[in-house]
Amino acid sequence: MSELLFETQGGIATITLNRPDSGNAFTTEMLADWEAALRECIASDAIRAVVLTGAGRIFCSGGDVKRMARNAASGQTAWERGQYLVNHVHRIPLTVLELDKPYIVAVNGAATGAGMDMALMGDLRFAAASARFAESYIKVGFVAGDGGAWMLPRLVGTPRALEMLWTGDFVSAEEAERIGLVNKVLPDDQLMSHTMAVAERLASGPTVAIRLMKRMVRQGATSSFPDALAFAASCTGVVAGTEDYREATTAFAEKRKPVFKGR
Repeated sequence: MSELLFETQGGIATITLNRPDSGNAFTTEMLADWEAALRECIASDAIRAVVLTGAGRIFCSGGDVKRMARNAASGQTAWERGQYLVNHVHRIPLTVLELDKPYIVAVNGAATGAGMDMALMGDLRFAAASARFAESYIKVGFVAGDGGAWMLPRLVGTPRALEMLWTGDFVSAEEAERIGLVNKVLPDDQLMSHTMAVAERLASGPTVAIRLMKRMVRQGATSSFPDALAFAASCTGVVAGTEDYREATTAFAEKRKPVFKGR
């Protein structure tokens, strides 16, 4: 079977990491398929929301430690290791940065190391009650190589991020929700139904406004307040010219539910 499953239905694309017997650890082939799936999500106007999850009982265990050990034993150099990250692993977060559509992560089990970092890239994160999170790099004498040291402090603050990075200890789903690492914790059997309901709501909403708001939030993280206001004014001008805006205002006046077309 494919190491990554990709399907689209009703404006929603679902990406499923599919190596359950190996904790959905990355392979070069999986990463290539993952990037290709994300590229399709970026390019296709028919796709309005994207969901990421893992097959089986583990969301993602990150890099394949056994493969890493074999590479080290075979004489892989530090330069080669760094290049592998740049040429393969880093392609995922960099491509996600290009995606201005909702990217929702359903964490169905343990998310460790680079697997946790991949979860952090979601705009929204929902976790099963059985999910656990660990920046486990330190357990194998490694450093966070997939963006965790940049993303985690922005979500939970520097002291808590350093605690997780330095200890590699697990954080429960309940604790993850308390510290703002995930949006909501669901019973295991309700995780995907809840995630898909949120995805469906976003996919059926005013697409241009949703995408521009994501761009506004991202730009606001690195810009001054006056620059953010200027960008907001530009986005307002764009949205005001959409069919969905006209439909929404008309529906409001007519006291009915709007029907959005995504344009």
